[in-house]
Amino acid sequence: MRTDTGHLLTGFGGSVVRVRADRLMAIILLLQHRGQVTAAEVARELEISERTARRDLDALGMAGVPVYSVQGRGGGWRLVGGARTDLSGLTAGEARALFLVAGPASSVTPAVKAALRKLVHALPEPFRAQAESAAASLVTDPHRWGSNRVEPRPPRFLDELQDAVIRGVQVRLGYVDRERTETERTVHPLGIVAKGPSWYLVSHTEAGRRTFRIDRVSSVDPTADPVHRPDDFDLAESWRAIADEVERKRTPLEARAMCAPHGMDVLRMGFGARLEVGGATADGRIEVVIRGNDEHILAGELAGLVEYLEVTGPPRVRDHLASIGDVLAERYGSALATAGPFSRQAVRPGRVRCGGSLADRLE
Repeated sequence: MRTDTGHLLTGFGGSVVRVRADRLMAIILLLQHRGQVTAAEVARELEISERTARRDLDALGMAGVPVYSVQGRGGGWRLVGGARTDLSGLTAGEARALFLVAGPASSVTPAVKAALRKLVHALPEPFRAQAESAAASLVTDPHRWGSNRVEPRPPRFLDELQDAVIRGVQVRLGYVDRERTETERTVHPLGIVAKGPSWYLVSHTEAGRRTFRIDRVSSVDPTADPVHRPDDFDLAESWRAIADEVERKRTPLEARAMCAPHGMDVLRMGFGARLEVGGATADGRIEVVIRGNDEHILAGELAGLVEYLEVTGPPRVRDHLASIGDVLAERYGSALATAGPFSRQAVRPGRVRCGGSLADRLE
């Protein structure tokens, strides 16, 4: 990182290596924002001792940052010539986006919220006011209507495994699989993924790349051996491949169908990642593949979409659909025959209005 005066903030040597880089960056941002700070002010802002604050300020000078002290009453520490150091490169929009996750109802950990609240005090104007507003502007409620509101707790060994990933060290991992068999192995932690309420560890092992559910981890013992990380490893790409493989194993059955264009939004909402969209047919319909794990259940899901969908295979799913149609016709056919046009129209889906409550205000 280079300052406007040309100094580099890399390669901290000697005693500077032992000083936390995040604290040094926060101190420089404080100097940049306030013009002058005392060791006592730095200590209060960063929740450290004054002795540590003075040592950090001295370390900045040793690292080549243009900082100097003013002695006597009203003294403190300043950047030479008001030098500006852009450590983050944040634009105003990026600062707002960053602090959206620091709000009181966000789902990030308390440690992340605390770190961002400290950082907001070091941001230069006009970013600071906008960042503070952003932190209070968004509420995230991860629960669907009618769902259980009990928040799942983070798994027991999440912090230890995250630390191993960051430090790049191997761990001896105790693990209980789905068959309740407990094993122990040495793994190379490559990354951690949160999938809904579940957390997963992506690792390299003697048997190749493996993914472990962290709530099934029974012990974590870090070693001093470094992780062997493939040069081409990308956690996001690796997880996409893992997720696709898991989805296909969970839903190995594929139903082929043709869908009317106006029904595609319904299919996307109903099936999500289980839907694969193909090309258009000669009559304007769209070829689709819908995955499931049981012929009868999949036929039941498709039965309510006959207005948009014609299932072309496999034959077993079509047979189940025909059976469902026979049962529906037998059970409800006589009722529809005697019902008038108004009654038939009344059973069609429509908008449901709530009673006199706050729900009326939800558009």
